[in-house]
Amino acid sequence: MSALTELSQQIALCHKCDIARLRTKVVPGEGAENAEIMFIGEAPGWHEDQQGRPFVGQAGQFLDQLLASINLKREQVYIANVIKCRPPDNRDPLPTEIQNCAPWLESQIGLIKPKMIVTLGRYSMAKYFPGKTISKIHGTAVKHEGMVYFAMYHPAAALHQGSLRKEIEADMQKIPRLIAEMNTVEEVKPEPQQLNMFEVK
Repeated sequence: MSALTELSQQIALCHKCDIARLRTKVVPGEGAENAEIMFIGEAPGWHEDQQGRPFVGQAGQFLDQLLASINLKREQVYIANVIKCRPPDNRDPLPTEIQNCAPWLESQIGLIKPKMIVTLGRYSMAKYFPGKTISKIHGTAVKHEGMVYFAMYHPAAALHQGSLRKEIEADMQKIPRLIAEMNTVEEVKPEPQQLNMFEVK
């Protein structure tokens, strides 16, 4: 059994948050264990909770199309969320839930060791781009300790606001070049109080 599979089994036993009692299935994440690119969304929705897999609803179908547009399949990347259980009524994740799930996400990143983390939506963006707004920084990248962080709108945003679809598609097209030219991405030195935002253990 791989370390990542073992970690997923540990995540399935987690009951730190009240929402763990309400879940149908935990949604640890899925994809290649040696993925160069890791996509991090916000939280599982209804379809994800039913299947125990990330991004399998309408937003997931759009994500699959976006991956195909740069000649990738979901089996070649790793897809996870900031929190691993569905919040009731698809409400936003609470700060305590994000905090409780953070060690799981950091462990996944540590095992996969991706070259790039793509944040999908404002909750994963806030972890690596603290104090920023997604409308201003989507499609931009920073590098910290050799890893590139790239901010994108959540694919679901295109379903609610059709005008964002083209922007999301255009941002996705930047990913192959960023991977190929990682050395050109600006290295950032976060403020001391932000260091924990960038730590990948």
